Amino acid sequence: MDWTAVISGFGVGAIIGITGVGGGSLMTPLLLSVFKLNPAIAIGTDLWFAAITKVSGSVAHARHGHVKWRITSLLLAGSIPASIVTVAVMHQTGITKSWAHALTFSLGIALLLTAVVVAFKQSWMAVGIKLERWITPARQPVLTVIAGLILGVLVSLSSIGAGAIGATLILLIYPRLEARYIVGSDIAHAVPLTLVAGIGHASLGHVSWGLLLPLLMGSLPGIWVGAQLTRRLPDGVIRALLCISLVTAGWKVLA
Repeated sequence: MDWTAVISGFGVGAIIGITGVGGGSLMTPLLLSVFKLNPAIAIGTDLWFAAITKVSGSVAHARHGHVKWRITSLLLAGSIPASIVTVAVMHQTGITKSWAHALTFSLGIALLLTAVVVAFKQSWMAVGIKLERWITPARQPVLTVIAGLILGVLVSLSSIGAGAIGATLILLIYPRLEARYIVGSDIAHAVPLTLVAGIGHASLGHVSWGLLLPLLMGSLPGIWVGAQLTRRLPDGVIRALLCISLVTAGWKVLA
């Protein structure tokens, strides 16, 4: 038994349960640096890790009423078709190491910018209120589908974004939404998206099934613990943990 994998899975699972972030933005850097997987295998393995881990987290958050199903379904309307098309293109063309590196670097910067947005949510809400004449309730559904399209491409290419970027896009479109609903809706959306992308990568042979099992042995109880903590933690604490997770993830991706 690889206890390093079990402990890593538990830690990442707990962070996902509390913040909705970590499936790709924390686990992929771990798979690359600690477990020495090549980028393609790391991405495929992480997608399956995120999909299976977040099932239990999604159920837990749904039971606590933390999932806004309309937001989740609109995100999926964009992300699932985008993921299928992206994987199809990958089958035809493949992805070079230079392209993967450039995308990873860009996402690292995006994670750090996301942390800034989360850290200054109160300031953003003031700006968001002013922007509501453009981000009106009538336009929110279209913007949410577009956000899903972006996530479908990013997650299928890099495994990063379903949690970190997804949470940010939800916050930008719905600035008045409480953190627990952002986290719950984000996790619920990530499950089918990462599963579809994971199936695509598995068809390319990009999954380390032997490493995936001990990672899941740690992550499944970890995300349950994290989801329970979300019920008891104040909104400000959840937001602070989310910010710390994003900064850590961005640093690891860029390092």
